[in-house]
Amino acid sequence: MKNLQNKLIFFLLFTILGFIFLQIPFNKLAGSNVSFTLFDFFAPIAGAFLGPFYGIGSVLAVEVINTWFKHSPLTTGSMIRLFPVLFAVYYFATINNKKYQGRWILAVPIISIIAFLAHPIGRQVPYYPLMFWTIPLIAYRFRNNLFLKSLGTTFTAHSVGGAAWIWAFNLKTSIWQGLIPVVIAERLLFALGIAASYLVIKHTLDYLALKKILPRLEHAVS
Repeated sequence: MKNLQNKLIFFLLFTILGFIFLQIPFNKLAGSNVSFTLFDFFAPIAGAFLGPFYGIGSVLAVEVINTWFKHSPLTTGSMIRLFPVLFAVYYFATINNKKYQGRWILAVPIISIIAFLAHPIGRQVPYYPLMFWTIPLIAYRFRNNLFLKSLGTTFTAHSVGGAAWIWAFNLKTSIWQGLIPVVIAERLLFALGIAASYLVIKHTLDYLALKKILPRLEHAVS
C-alpha cells in the first residue's frame, strides 16, 4: 500500500514536471509547425523511475492535459506527435531490465522500417530507415551503456514518427535526403539530453530521499 502511495506521489511529480518541460521549446520539426521541447529529453526516462506502465501513463497524461489546456486542434501532425514518445518510454525502461519482456520493443523499429519501405516514396530512399532505425537493434547489444540505450530510445521514437509521417504527408524524396544530417545532429543531441536527464533526476531523487524530503522509490528501473 505504501509503495502504491509512493508511486502515485511520483506519478504526480513527474506529470507536473513533464507539463512544465513541455512548455519549453527546443527545436522545430522539419516539414511542420510542431516544435520539440525539453519534454522530449525528460519524457523517455519517466518509465525508469515509475516503471514502464506508470511512466507511459504519466507521459500520456501530460500530452492530453497540454492539448486540453491549450485547446490545441487535433491535426494529423499533432496526433502523430502524440504517440512515438510512448514507445521511447517503454524502450528506455525495459530494454536492460530482466523483470520486463523488453525485447519485444525491438519489433517496433523493424515494423517502422517495413512500413516506410512499403510507401512508394520510401522505396526511393531505403537507406534512410536502414541507416537510422536499425540503431535501436544495435543498441540492444550494448543496453547497459546509458548513452547507447538513450540513442536506441530516441531512434525508436523517431522510427514510429517517421513511418507515420511519410504515409500522412508524402514528403518528397529530396526532403528525406536533406533530413539525414539534421537527424544525425538532432538525435545525438537527444540521446545526450535523455542520458543527462536520467542522471540529473536520479541523483536529485536520491538526494531528496536521503534528506527525507521525498520517499525513496523501491522498484525503480535502473
